[in-house]
Amino acid sequence: MVQVLKKMYPHPKTELLYDTKFQLVVAVMLSAQCTDKVVNRVTKTLFKKYRTVNDFANATPRVFQKEVSSIPFFRNKTKAIIDSAKKIRDDFGGRVTKDANDLQTLPGIGYKTAHVIVGELFDQWEGIPTDTHVRRFAIRFDLTDNTDLNSISKDLENIVPKRDWRYVNNGLVLYGRYVCPAKKHDCANHPLTTIFPDANDIWPKAK
Repeated sequence: MVQVLKKMYPHPKTELLYDTKFQLVVAVMLSAQCTDKVVNRVTKTLFKKYRTVNDFANATPRVFQKEVSSIPFFRNKTKAIIDSAKKIRDDFGGRVTKDANDLQTLPGIGYKTAHVIVGELFDQWEGIPTDTHVRRFAIRFDLTDNTDLNSISKDLENIVPKRDWRYVNNGLVLYGRYVCPAKKHDCANHPLTTIFPDANDIWPKAK
């Protein structure tokens, strides 16, 4: 599977748009249970106003909520973003750390989000982030018996050589968006299904 993804997506990158490191942190936090397309539409304007950690730390919650109100769970995400910016400002010298464990001490950032950020910003892959796309394909291709995202990450990390971890998340995300979407369909001729034909008949329930 990984060899196919490496050929299809030799330089996998997130489709979230950003200019500064903390803008990526914000974009990834906003993308939880939301499409990158919607997030990019919101941040196109948002990121003109908020660029630095201090910009986000000093944001007025009521105003920020209104600015991201088209994003699911915008109230909770507003609080997490502002509180994370304050913690980075106060505890990490205003810089986004490349330590995934430290990132997970920030509000609203778990294993998946932390490793997406570290991988994207620093090209450092110390874990495999599992989102809905990765979960779906891990189950379809019989790579896990788990449904919990963090457990699936650990299962994949035990199977895939560490040197190839960078290709799994973004590769499967792009494959899921543009080749094999979640809606049931005939994918017998899709590149990954040709490797594991049984996947054509396995359609996991949405998380």
